This record gives sequence, structure tokens and C-alpha cells, in this order.
Amino acid sequence: MTTLLSNPSVFDPPTATPAERLAVARLTAECFAFAYPEDPPLLLKQEAAGLSFVTPGEKVEHVVVREDAQVLAWGMLEYSLEQNLHLARARLLVHPEMRRRGVGRRVAERLISQARQAGRTTLTFVTTDRAPAGQPFAGELGATPAITDRRSQLNLAAVSTELLDAWLSRPAGEAYQLHLWQTYPEAYLERMAQMVMVMNTAPRGELDYDDWKITPEMLRTWEQQIREVGEVRWTAVIEDTQSGELVGYSEIYWTPQRASAVDQGATAVRPSERGRGLGKWLKAALTHQILQQCSGAQFIRTSNANENAAMLGINVALGFEPFSEQTEWQLHLI
Repeated sequence: MTTLLSNPSVFDPPTATPAERLAVARLTAECFAFAYPEDPPLLLKQEAAGLSFVTPGEKVEHVVVREDAQVLAWGMLEYSLEQNLHLARARLLVHPEMRRRGVGRRVAERLISQARQAGRTTLTFVTTDRAPAGQPFAGELGATPAITDRRSQLNLAAVSTELLDAWLSRPAGEAYQLHLWQTYPEAYLERMAQMVMVMNTAPRGELDYDDWKITPEMLRTWEQQIREVGEVRWTAVIEDTQSGELVGYSEIYWTPQRASAVDQGATAVRPSERGRGLGKWLKAALTHQILQQCSGAQFIRTSNANENAAMLGINVALGFEPFSEQTEWQLHLI
């Protein structure tokens, strides 16, 4: 590959051609394969479709560096137009063969400029130790580590069915009911939005942002996006049957064409309900569901802040082992 490259240029997924979207998706897949060679490859059509997704109330901006028809670097900036108006989140990928040549810095400078133009004063982004160039690059930009997460992996073949049964067993007569949903029932939608906002109580380290507000519209949009890319999501939810309040939830994501890999998303229990085994119940219910419904699944991966001792304890007890580490960085633009 040459090093005489064009400057970063605007990329607009909704108006781009299918070939242009696939070129960005191909870069994403090549970067993923470099970092996770043991994983099933990403699906190009799925990645290309996801480029156009936008959360209600947010704006997304993309830039790319091209060499002929190949995309060698891609950057994305996303930010809310309604809340946390000081904040923007960024992603940046550079082809593995083009790293440490200044390409990433040019894309980063473009994203920083666009963040400033949008009135943002704080920029956050994530690096992983599976792509070691990311951490020194973040430091060179002047960013500081705000929170570190442990990525953990559970080998499904080693899961103890006796442990699952024990965690699924609940005291007789308690006022809790477990639901398993792929689509949130309309009658629960507003309550589910309130439940998701319990994630605001999760550790955030030194990250500088206010609590996020989640709306029913956001939940329905995310569901539609999941369906569009052929992904399967199961959500386990615990309801207090006396009040009707949702008190805990957890979710997993699975793509049949990448059958071996399952991603564990958010898990949260209301502070008032903690210490009652609800987190274990949720985790066991979803693990059991994966074993029954996700043919070919071999492992689950999840992320927890290193300071989140309670959730890490549940995962370790279930059999999760350390897999990698990721850091969320914060860059102040003033």
C-alpha cells in the first residue's frame, strides 16, 4: 500500500452506494479479524447496514480515507442533540497495514475539529488491548483513561447445569416474575425504558457525563435495527408482581451466521433490590436460553468495569474468565 493518501473526506452512509458502504464494512471486518483472529468473521452486509443506524435525538458523522476503491481508515462521531450536550463519542479504525503512519492522527484531528464545530467540549472513545496500537495513540492525542473494563469469556461447554439450576430456583411465594422477551411487549415499553436507565448507576470512573434518559422510541428503534441486521436478542426481565415495577434485566445478542459467539449486553438490578440473587437469576436464565435456543453457540463475552465487584463476582462464579481489557478514554477539547 502507498502512503500518499487523500485527506479524510465526508462519508454519508444513507446516500452512499452499496459498494461504498461495503468498502467501509470490509475495513471493519479486517480490523476485527486482526484483533480477534479466533472469532468468526464479521458479516459484511450486517456491518454495512449498521453504518446508517442513528439513535433518535442523535447525530452521526462519518469520515473516510480512501485509496482508489479501498477504505484505509474510517472515523465516526456521534452525539446527542438533546442531552449531554458537551459530549461526543468517537470510533476510529485504521487498516492494520497502515498503522503508525499518521493516518489515524489525520482522521482523529478531523473528528476533533467536527466535535468542536458541534459545540462539544469532551470526546470519549474506547481502546482494547487486542489492538495494542490504540493505547499509545490515545495518549499521544492527550486523552486520559477514564475507566477500564475487563472483557470476560464463558465457555458454554464448561457451564455447570447444577449451578444454573440452583440460581434459577427461587423461594416459594416471592413476588417476582421472570420474563424472556425478544420484542418488548407494548404494555411494558415505558417501564422497560425506566429499567434500562438503571444502567446509570453502573460505575463510570472519571467519565464526565450526566445520567442518560432512555425513551420508548429509542427502544423501538434499537429493536428495528437489530431485526434489520439479522441479529437475535433475548432480554430477561424481572417484574415485581405486587407493584408491576421492573426491577432487573439482562440481555444477550447472537447472530446465527456467527453462531459460536454470543455477546452479553447490559445487566442491571435496581439498587433497592440488590442482594437478593436477582443478578444470578437473570444470568442463569439467559445462559439456559442460549443453551436451548442458540444452536452452535460456544462462548459468551461480556464487559464489566474493574471496580464493579458485585457483577464481576457473579460472572466469575458462573465460570467467566478474563479475556481482554478495554479502556474508555476522555479528551477535553478546551
